[in-house]
Amino acid sequence: MKFTNLERLLPFGYLILVILGIVKESVFYYFIGVNILKYSNLMDVLISPISDLTSHPIVLGGFSFYVLLLYIYFIYISKNTDKKWVQKLLKTENLSEKPTDEEIKIRLGNKFLSVTAFGVMTFFLGIGIGNGKKVSGAINANKIKYNHSITFSSNKTKIVYLIGSNSANIFYVEKGNKNVKISPIGAVETIEFLKTKK
Repeated sequence: MKFTNLERLLPFGYLILVILGIVKESVFYYFIGVNILKYSNLMDVLISPISDLTSHPIVLGGFSFYVLLLYIYFIYISKNTDKKWVQKLLKTENLSEKPTDEEIKIRLGNKFLSVTAFGVMTFFLGIGIGNGKKVSGAINANKIKYNHSITFSSNKTKIVYLIGSNSANIFYVEKGNKNVKISPIGAVETIEFLKTKK
């Protein structure tokens, strides 16, 4: 595989990750009735893709495994370029002249990047839709676990289900209330994780 203009593609790739991060956050918070873009700043948007990938070891591991598996698959394809199904995949079966090794490497690199980009898009959208529906359904069915305690600067404490947070706000559902509440980070003194009984 050969990647042409990789130094130009990397910033573009990060821009796509940022856009997908925004879409993922927007879709997730849409299901719980919040327009997240109204409550986010530029820094939240820029770190969104990285925070999504590193949010849980399983997510990072699964994503890394996907990219590695895809890379191994394309290495296998590069060693079988004489087979018809590979020629069809790379669209070289109807060319008047047999492509050079260099051309095949470039085609493989482009195909790898496009398949990886599609996988990343599916990954982010899947997380947004899946988690959004799950949290929204749990709130509506009153099946969420209130596993956080928030103490505000006014010394008032609330038992909540913490939906998420960014650099400016926290989003939560208070025990006994199905409405999503938003509080500025500056008003929060502490957030305590409550151990739930097994």
